[in-house]
Amino acid sequence: MTGTTGAVVLGGGLAGLLAATVLARHVDEVTVVDRDGLPAGPEPRKGVPQGRHAHLLWSGGARTIEALLPGTTERWLAAGARRVAVHQDMVSLTAYGWQHRFPGTQFMIACSRPLLDHVVREAVLGHPRITLRERTEARALRGGADRVTGVTVLPLGAGREEDLAADLVVDATGRGSRLDRWLPALGLPVPETDRVDPGIVYATRIYRAPHGMAADFPVVSVYADHRDGGPGRNGVVLPIEDDRWMVTLSGTRNGEPGGGEAEFLAFARALRHPVVAELIAGAEPLTGVRRTRSTASRRLFCERAERWPAGLVVLGDALAALNPVYGHGMSAAALGADALDRALTEHALAPELAARAQQAIARVVDDPWIFAAAQDICYPDCRTDVRDPRLTTRAAERRRFAELIGATAIRSPSLSAATTAVSTLSVPSSSLEDPAVLADLRRGPQRPELLRPPLKAVERELLARCAAAGEGVAGPGPG
Repeated sequence: MTGTTGAVVLGGGLAGLLAATVLARHVDEVTVVDRDGLPAGPEPRKGVPQGRHAHLLWSGGARTIEALLPGTTERWLAAGARRVAVHQDMVSLTAYGWQHRFPGTQFMIACSRPLLDHVVREAVLGHPRITLRERTEARALRGGADRVTGVTVLPLGAGREEDLAADLVVDATGRGSRLDRWLPALGLPVPETDRVDPGIVYATRIYRAPHGMAADFPVVSVYADHRDGGPGRNGVVLPIEDDRWMVTLSGTRNGEPGGGEAEFLAFARALRHPVVAELIAGAEPLTGVRRTRSTASRRLFCERAERWPAGLVVLGDALAALNPVYGHGMSAAALGADALDRALTEHALAPELAARAQQAIARVVDDPWIFAAAQDICYPDCRTDVRDPRLTTRAAERRRFAELIGATAIRSPSLSAATTAVSTLSVPSSSLEDPAVLADLRRGPQRPELLRPPLKAVERELLARCAAAGEGVAGPGPG
């Protein structure tokens, strides 16, 4: 790289691709290294083990990706994704009851994870400064405790390691990151790490949407009430491309969904309301049931390290792996890439860049980390290893405030808009302490409690048709 500046990105998933996009603005050459052979189309791949389950890209993440890669939203929609207004186009049973379908102030992009990734991958890898090294494994970081100078890689099947020099190495290898081995090899300790493991398991099946329900039928979700003392059982019906529904069920330890068809339907029936079971009763299954474990939340506090090497940045799931049920992982990765961009703009490739970037990325992943961890610790048999006082000594106080806001927002248009902006990672959680928000909270609910799913008349008719098609699949629900 004599006479040029260069960066190596480890990982060709969404976090790595967005990091590569950012780096191409600031260095001459960017090399993306991935162990997999990346698919040519919107297909699942081994390196994204949760890729077959429902993924929610909230507006905070979608807007950030659009800013980094202009035109991405239009390309998603042209490929079959749907822009879902939150909460206007959603029917949601929260822990506190049914959410009113207030006019949408935020949105989500609804489609399969392979489609999301494919559209981004095509745009990123078409950049003249970005080169892909697929089927290549990262084996070690080069350099020492003061500075990382590159990475040792092994082209799979070739049998001979090689060194790639770099002014900056970005670890975006996800949950499988080997930082816990690489850093000690450089003479550095592994950063302080917090873990929250509710033992959640995901089960997903794809269905053909019934006639009349493909175009505008709302996203339907039924979430657990974390206050009832039992395992957390959830279900979501997500419209995806090609007139299909992705139905994902999840359950925490001792409440996991099974992998068979009968078990899948039984789990859907056992949710707090049978609407998910009623919907899939009238839908044609297109796949079997796929299950995934290993979805614990884990965060490395790299920004707290006494010594952090110049030339190394960690982002995405390698830094903060989140329970996917909350849908924040992709948006957190996008915000992390944006934070890296801002750090590069301010510091270029100066020695302090890596530490400054790590601090900036830590700030934007803090909200989604706390959202996931604080909720998960409420479930029985959740295994935790945490030191963050927000999850220990201050957990009860924070939970009381969250429950008051949650119970009020589902029945208050203005408070719902404020909390939705936070939950979609469009604004920081500190905005909930603004005087106007607190005034809304003191006013209390402004709409009546909903006793049944807030479906429109035509949606109720379609649901009844689905339930009739699978008579006996779902029993009567509350309300």
